[in-house]
Amino acid sequence: MNTKMRFIVAATFTAIATSPYAQTICVFDPLGSQGDNYSLMKDYSVAAKQWGADISLKPYPDEKLAAADYKSGKCDGAAITSIRSRSINDFVGTISAPTAIVSREQTKTILALMGNTKLAPDMLSNGSEVVGVSSLGFAYIVTRDRSVNTLPELAKLRFGALSFDKVQKLVIERIGGTAVLMELSEVGSKFNSGQVDAVLVPAVAFKPLELNKGVGTKGAIVTFPVALMTYNVLINPDMFPEGYGQKSRNWFVSQIDRQMATVAKIEKSIDPSYWSNVPTNIAPGYFKLMREARIGFTKEGVYSKKMNGILKKIRCRQDPENYECPLKDE
Repeated sequence: MNTKMRFIVAATFTAIATSPYAQTICVFDPLGSQGDNYSLMKDYSVAAKQWGADISLKPYPDEKLAAADYKSGKCDGAAITSIRSRSINDFVGTISAPTAIVSREQTKTILALMGNTKLAPDMLSNGSEVVGVSSLGFAYIVTRDRSVNTLPELAKLRFGALSFDKVQKLVIERIGGTAVLMELSEVGSKFNSGQVDAVLVPAVAFKPLELNKGVGTKGAIVTFPVALMTYNVLINPDMFPEGYGQKSRNWFVSQIDRQMATVAKIEKSIDPSYWSNVPTNIAPGYFKLMREARIGFTKEGVYSKKMNGILKKIRCRQDPENYECPLKDE
């Protein structure tokens, strides 16, 4: 092979190796490569080949590190929670606003809407594109003392609050509680050791964080849907083929039943004795408090006004007699 031919062959292999359509996605899963979210992303990476992408997945048990590596360009995409990704895209992040979604039917509706082409422009923000949204289930209050279930009693508790999410801290302070800031990786250890009295987590995190150790025989998972937690996939669109985002979002819509079934299975696998219902005479006060917090944060620019409008329409379509439906403040 002459020199010119060797140069052409070498250049060809170099171009293949550095193709903009060979990507790495940082995948957060508390169980690393053994978790349900990572399993979903493995199937996703196979499907993505049909859309011209060649994705390598990198598991991260630490979400903070996954998000940091994405933001620094070490990864071309990231699969992280809605709370962590809200600073990148507040439109999608607003789905996890307090009591914005409160039922399974509403969950399916909003997740399906994420594939609507009319909302494609809202998926682009801060140099990133949201290309997938799936459900992690509702976040519940997990407490070390199940007898505490009224607002005055909650005000006496030390709540774990994620240090990067000011919403949690301010909601806790609004009910009079004490917020103890922590990283997601610290939730289990601080709750189980008694450094905090309560934490807010989806049921899918209960076993990975071993929260049963802190709940014991006196604590509980309070079955009040504080917020719908979602698992969002974001990418740098410059590193993916044109039109990739919409195809990707459509795929996630096709996985809604799968993801919701996974969440339901996990919730059902938790010992029934751990669950505790909010008394019916107390629940309306919780909803009112969360609604006021949601509206306040929207006015401050934390949440998207457009998305909040969409979410209210979804709630009122299911429950048109709800007191909030005729109100014009959201």
